[in-house]
Amino acid sequence: MKKKRIFPVMLGMVLLLMIYLAVTAVSIWQYASVDEKQSADTAIILGAGTADGEISPVFRERIHHGIWLYQNGYVDTLIFTGGVGEGNARSDAWVAGQYAIEQGVPAEHILLEEKSTITQENIANAKKIMDENGYCTAIIVSDPLHMKRAMLMARDYGIEAYSSPTPTSRYISLKTKIPFLAREEFFYIGYKVYRMVGR
Repeated sequence: MKKKRIFPVMLGMVLLLMIYLAVTAVSIWQYASVDEKQSADTAIILGAGTADGEISPVFRERIHHGIWLYQNGYVDTLIFTGGVGEGNARSDAWVAGQYAIEQGVPAEHILLEEKSTITQENIANAKKIMDENGYCTAIIVSDPLHMKRAMLMARDYGIEAYSSPTPTSRYISLKTKIPFLAREEFFYIGYKVYRMVGR
């Protein structure tokens, strides 16, 4: 009798988990299209890797969008994030900053966060830079499917943040979007668990 009772309970738990995963995936997918860009103190461009001074295609699209926000008057400064990757001589943020300078952004309007290796560190360290410069508001720039997690983190760290995903993401086809979505869902749920146990 006990086994007969346990099975429906386990089945119910599995169904609830599947529903939760489906709802979470849909919410991440839907949030990807949210663009709240407006006038802000700065834009935080989340890192996405470099190799020997070469900017990854994904990071390049994020940098381009940050530069566009600056050139179109949404922000007066850009905060590039990302530490020194394995085998690199310079930080991802430094490489991004140099690229932005080459595109016409004045060096004095660029701030670098050069210690982080993950999104949470990007956000936490960028917040310190904001505090040092008296900034309160920031546009968060990343790939569309990354935005829900990034925005949750930004608000957790006390940033009045606005979402502005890259309009030219490298993740275009379903073949590239689905794995990215699955990865994002995993890390999004992981971060929510982390929040519950105390950060």
